[in-house]
Amino acid sequence: MIKDPHATAAALLPLVGGPANVTSVAHCMTRLRLGLADRSRVDDEALRAVPGVLGVVEDGASYQVVLGPGVVGRVTAAFETLLAAGGTGTADDRADGDGRNGDGEDGGKSAGADDASVAPAVTPAVTPAADTADALARRGAELKARQKARNATPLKTSLRRVADIFVPLIPALIGCGIVAGIAGLLTNLRWLPGLTPALTALSSAFMALIAVFVGHNTAREFGGTPVLGGAVAAVVVYPGVAKVTAFGTALAPGQGGVLGALAAAVLGTYVEKWCRARLPGTLDVLLTPTLTVLVSGLLTLYVLMYAAGEVATAIGTAADWLLTTTGALAGLILGGLFLPLVMLGLHQALIPIHTTLIEQQGHTVLLPILAMAGAGQVGAAAAVYVRLRHDTSLRTTIRSALPAGLLGVGEPLIYGVSLPLGRPFLTACVGGAAGGAFVGLFAMLGTEVGATAIGPSGWALFPLLAGGGWAVTAGVYGGGLLTGYAVGFLATYFFGLPDGAGRPVCDPEKHEPRPADRPGPRPASPR
Repeated sequence: MIKDPHATAAALLPLVGGPANVTSVAHCMTRLRLGLADRSRVDDEALRAVPGVLGVVEDGASYQVVLGPGVVGRVTAAFETLLAAGGTGTADDRADGDGRNGDGEDGGKSAGADDASVAPAVTPAVTPAADTADALARRGAELKARQKARNATPLKTSLRRVADIFVPLIPALIGCGIVAGIAGLLTNLRWLPGLTPALTALSSAFMALIAVFVGHNTAREFGGTPVLGGAVAAVVVYPGVAKVTAFGTALAPGQGGVLGALAAAVLGTYVEKWCRARLPGTLDVLLTPTLTVLVSGLLTLYVLMYAAGEVATAIGTAADWLLTTTGALAGLILGGLFLPLVMLGLHQALIPIHTTLIEQQGHTVLLPILAMAGAGQVGAAAAVYVRLRHDTSLRTTIRSALPAGLLGVGEPLIYGVSLPLGRPFLTACVGGAAGGAFVGLFAMLGTEVGATAIGPSGWALFPLLAGGGWAVTAGVYGGGLLTGYAVGFLATYFFGLPDGAGRPVCDPEKHEPRPADRPGPRPASPR
């Protein structure tokens, strides 16, 4: 646990190349996200050894240090303060170019995942008896590097850009979601009737204007002027659009929601770029913003709002039908496939869907089911911990990463334990499928479990649960977590590890490999 965020920030800054190497700083629920000028100046192994660092991940242009929920905001603020002051000491010009493998399991820190530039040139073969934490970390880094190479496709690049638009909104979604939960609880208990309208206003104001923030972030991500993106998207939520008729139907304020705002801002960015490339400087100041708002605004009103509204309505209808009709099967599939989606980077496509459901219904029914994948991962890691009782290095890794896994931060366990081992990753998916089927079954029976915000998972999602009564909803969600833990544990314990995987790597007295584990012919008779 990080006790001094300033000390942690001061330790991180030189290891990422110093102030001159950092081009941007941001954070999400669990990660410090850095833009770097020169990736080779980062010391991955030393970063993982910093107390409180749960792992490192590189996703596209962003270098991410996993710190965990609650901690990352304080460390980010301290990091930005150091950058503003020019850092402390001298910038660390680490450019050794030795192909760091990122095994970094010093001091009980869990393994992260490096990119292709730091993947090991040669990865030694790892047998079940030699699955130490260091070897698993190397394999995890290699798997991540291969996956990153496969992820460099236009589709996945677009999904990452969509994620970059919505991720900065998550803190506000969480805050407003918790306030909404408190307001709902007070209303149900008939407590403080004079305060609940104020809490409702606080929780609803952001969602009423979320289209503006989406437009602002979209324009910034696609290279336009952020305020123009916000101005174009603002028309989506303006009350006066009720007087506008498109396709013979009067528009409704908010029609199309975040999807309409996203499309409007993208269109506005392209109109702005077209104008700036053709208008002389004297006219650009006046005509570019005018044409951007006028052209993209009219197209938004008469085309995009209607089309996006139809898509948003279809998403809500499909989600409700999926769970009420095929809830157990849908939960089984969604809970079982979410870890592979995370590994492939395709889970980012779900962010606008979650946001649309929250905007329409007040909560997303998909997130609690998808959170079961993390439960399966925790159960699988616990089984590995029990089976490989003689592997102290790996057990230290699991012991340090499990608390984060319980709170929904799964990267250290995925890339440091289950994915390099292979089969435990599959049995973790089995646990997630079981937990998802549990939650989906209750949805079929009429007990819907939703989340008022995206971002948190695991036990951190309890304050954001919504649907029926909170106690019933929390009971179903908690039952799903326990099911995921149990099935993930049992599947991994009995089927996720090869026979004999729990044997010691060395004879305890001679400190040398057991005869059965040495290379070469095996003994003729068992010991």
